Amino acid sequence: MKFGSRKTILVLLDMVLICLSILIAYLLRFDLHIPHAYLNQFIAYAAVSMIVGSASLIYFKMYKRVWEYASIGEVITIIKAVLVTCTVSYLIMLLLHEPRVPFSVYVRVLENMILIIGASRFLWRVLRDKYYKKKTNKKNALIIGAGDCGIIIAKELKFNPSAPVYPVAFIDDDPFKYKHLVMGIPVLGGRNEIIRIAELYEIEEIIIAMPSVSKVEVSEIIDICKHTKAKMKIIPRINDLIEGKVSINAIRDVQVEDLLGRDPINVDLDGIANYVQDKVVLVTGAGGSIGSELCRQIAHFQPSKLILLGHGENSIYVIEKEISRKFPALKIEPVIADVQDLERMKDVFRIFQPKVVFHAAAHKHVPLMERNPAEAIKNNVFGTRNVAECAHQYKAERFVLVSTDKAVNPTSVMGATKRIAELIIQSLDRVSQTKFVAVRFGNVLGSRGSVIPHFKEQIALGGPVTVTHPEMVRYFMTIPEAVQLVIQAGAFAKGGEVFILDMGDPVKIVDLATDLIRLSGFEPGVDIEINFTGMRPGEKLYEELLLSEEGIGNTTHDRIFVGSPSKISHSELAKEIVRLEKIVCEEQGTVREAVKHLVPNFSNVG
Repeated sequence: MKFGSRKTILVLLDMVLICLSILIAYLLRFDLHIPHAYLNQFIAYAAVSMIVGSASLIYFKMYKRVWEYASIGEVITIIKAVLVTCTVSYLIMLLLHEPRVPFSVYVRVLENMILIIGASRFLWRVLRDKYYKKKTNKKNALIIGAGDCGIIIAKELKFNPSAPVYPVAFIDDDPFKYKHLVMGIPVLGGRNEIIRIAELYEIEEIIIAMPSVSKVEVSEIIDICKHTKAKMKIIPRINDLIEGKVSINAIRDVQVEDLLGRDPINVDLDGIANYVQDKVVLVTGAGGSIGSELCRQIAHFQPSKLILLGHGENSIYVIEKEISRKFPALKIEPVIADVQDLERMKDVFRIFQPKVVFHAAAHKHVPLMERNPAEAIKNNVFGTRNVAECAHQYKAERFVLVSTDKAVNPTSVMGATKRIAELIIQSLDRVSQTKFVAVRFGNVLGSRGSVIPHFKEQIALGGPVTVTHPEMVRYFMTIPEAVQLVIQAGAFAKGGEVFILDMGDPVKIVDLATDLIRLSGFEPGVDIEINFTGMRPGEKLYEELLLSEEGIGNTTHDRIFVGSPSKISHSELAKEIVRLEKIVCEEQGTVREAVKHLVPNFSNVG
C-alpha cells in the first residue's frame, strides 16, 4: 500500500476513534441517555474535534512513526497530540456553542482519546509480536544482557523476517530485572542460570549483548556458555554501533580470542610518537601477519614515510593498498626485496635512510624448518645480520627485532636461529649508536601457521581435530595485542635489552581445540573427535619466556618486562656467523652442530 493512501485511511480511522471517544464521554456523563439539548452539542463537538485532531496528529508526525517499535517516546507524543486536540476543541466550543460543554466531558474525552488512540497504535505491535511468536520456525535464542544493547538486538531479531533466530529469554545480573518483561521477553535470572535456562528453553543460540563490560567478564560468561550446546555469538563494541561502523547484522560468532579474557592494552601514545612520528620507518616482513599489523598500527603515529619491505609481491601489494586507503596522506614505499640479499638491503637503507626499523621478516614454522635448517639459518640469522648491520652503518636510531619464546632453551632449529638473531642485535648494540632491542613473545592467534586456522579447517571437514600431546601448553596473544606491545617496547629501548611480553596464563592446546569445536556448534567427542598424534620434531611441551641468566626487570608498563643483555663480543660472534655461512649448505648434522656451538642450550642435535 502506498504511503499516501495508507495515511488517508489512518486519518479517517483516527477521526472515527475521536468521535467514539466523545460519544463514550457523553454517554458516561448522562448515564447512557444523552438529552436532546446536548445531542446537537455532541455532533458539533465531535466535528470540531475530528478536524482539530487530524491536524494535531499530522503536526506531531503520528503517521510517520513505525509503531511495531513503539516505546515511551511514542506514548509521550500521543499524550501531547491528544492534549492539544482536546484543549483547542473545548475552547472553540466555549466560544461558539451554548450550552457550554460540561468540563467533566472534556476530562473524560481527554482520558478516552489517550486510551483509545494509544491502544490503536500499540495493537499493531502486539498483533505483530504474537504473529511472529506463533508462526516462526526460527531457532530459540537467549540474550545475555537486558540493557540498551540487548533491547536493540531483541528488536532486530523479533521483527526482522530474515533473522535466523527468535529471542525467547534474557539473562541479566541485575536482580531488579528478574521476572520482568523487556520487549515482551522475560528476564529469567543471572549468569548462574544460563546452563539451566539453555536446557529448559532448548536454546540453540546465545547472544552476548554486553559491550560495555570488561573482556575478563566476557570471558567468564563465555566459559559458562561453553557448557551448553548452544552456538555463541557476541555483538560488536558499542562505540562501533554508535558511530555506525557496523550494523546489528554484523553480530559475530564468539572467537577463541574472546576466551583470553584480557582487557585492552594501555599504550603510552606520547612515548611512541616521540620515536615514530615524522620519522622514516622500515618494516621488514611487512606482508606477514605481524609485519602487516605493525604497518597498520605504526601508520596511526604519522611517520614521515613508511617502507613496506617483503619478499612476496602479492602480500606487499595487499597491505600497501589497505594502508593507502586508510591513511591517504601517508607516504608509503613498497619494496620487494629479500633480507638475505645484503647488497639490496644496503640500497634500501642508502636510498630511504630509515630511522626506525622493525624487523619482522623470519621463517617461523617449526616442523618445516626442522626439515630445512639451512633456509632457517639463511633467513633468520643471515637476514637479521644484514638488516641490523645496515641499520648500524646508515645510523638508524632504533632497531626492534620481533623474536619468539621458542628462542629460550630452544629444541628446534627455528628457535635456535631466533636466539642467534637476538645475540646478533645484542652484540651489535655494544659497538653501535643505534639502539638495538628484541621483543620476545609466544604464539599469536590467527597468524599464518597458527594452530587456530588449522583446527578450523579440520572442523569444517568434519574432524577429527589433531593435537600432538594432551599436556602441551602454549602462551597465546592476539596479533593486535602483540604488535601494540612491540611498538610500546620500542619506546623503552636503551640498547641491548630483550623485552618479554606478559602473555597471561598458558593455555592447553587440547582445551583450545575443545573450545573451538564448541564455538563451532559441535560437541567434542560426539560430533567431532580429538586425536593425539604425538609431538613433532622440534616441539616441546611448554614454552619459556626467559633464560635463567637473563634475570628479569620491570618497565613502566605492567605487561612488558626486560631481560638483561648478553655479554657476547660482536667480533667473536661475527666470526662464528661467517663460519656458519661457509657450512650452511653441508650435511644437516654438521649445520646443527654449528648452531649448537652458538647456542649451547640448543637441545635438538639430531
